[in-house]
Amino acid sequence: MTRPTNLEDIAVLVAGELSQHAQKRIDKAFSMVRIARGDAALVTPELAQKVRAIAAFGGVDAALMDALPKLEIVASFGVGYDSVDAAHAGRHGVMVTNTPDVLTEEVADTAMGLLINTVRELSRAEAYLREGRWVSEGPYPLTRATLRGRRAGIFGMGRIGQAIAKRLEAFGLSVAYHNRRPVEGLAYDYHQTLVSLAEGVDTLISVVPGGASTMKAVDMTVLKALGPDGVFINIGRGSTVDEEALAAALADGTILAAGLDVFSDEPRVPKALLDLPNATLLPHVGSASVHTRNAMADLVADNLESWFSKGEAITPVPETRHVQSNVK
Repeated sequence: MTRPTNLEDIAVLVAGELSQHAQKRIDKAFSMVRIARGDAALVTPELAQKVRAIAAFGGVDAALMDALPKLEIVASFGVGYDSVDAAHAGRHGVMVTNTPDVLTEEVADTAMGLLINTVRELSRAEAYLREGRWVSEGPYPLTRATLRGRRAGIFGMGRIGQAIAKRLEAFGLSVAYHNRRPVEGLAYDYHQTLVSLAEGVDTLISVVPGGASTMKAVDMTVLKALGPDGVFINIGRGSTVDEEALAAALADGTILAAGLDVFSDEPRVPKALLDLPNATLLPHVGSASVHTRNAMADLVADNLESWFSKGEAITPVPETRHVQSNVK
């Protein structure tokens, strides 16, 4: 295979919305082309003949990959890549990368902020002040919940889960976790099932990625196990939660409160959750600082540059670690 000597000869397709910082990096180093969304129907014959890479904020399915016969790599923006068909890519010799590590601390900070906000009702207290009710009605009511004495369980003890665990320890909370298997070297109590973890704690934090294996894993059985003093926090993926069951559990007191940064059909949030006073809701801002999003954008561009100049991906996802580059 004859390969161009310059990166600027390589066509990189930006599919849908992507960080401006990432686009600037890609446009400077490569020949950047765009389509409105990750849709194979938008691939013209010209694009099909020249595109060798995709950069996208997810949304890359098998059909889009198959529409690009010269495709070598998909550089996905974000640590979660459940909306990229990485298994299909791996079977067809296409590398997929994501952006882990650079957002770990920011997301862990957000998780702690969301937990404190949920337990101490800080956003509701601020609204109370802004509405003039402190003057007209007196002090904001004492919060029923506190972090004091709480026992935390983490569902998904990966990089972000471990960063959250360290913060929880600093706040004086005990920590336990559930994964598919124990993490070597961790001293936290391990539970073989999610229900067992929920039974053993009163604060459940979900950090797991999306996908078939975690679809609606947090269901009514788990919420009942968490109990009436239970607080549920989701900083991972909305698809991991049965949102209908969660809304019902919050409404009838099965659990005390929930804090959610992610939802199953973003940006649409179920009205049943919007109407609940004991649900603290954020618009998926876990990593949303300029500092961290720029670092993620740089890693997208760095993966592309490394792949085409060195024949190596910096952060390949597990499904495509076996994929080899044609760089000589």
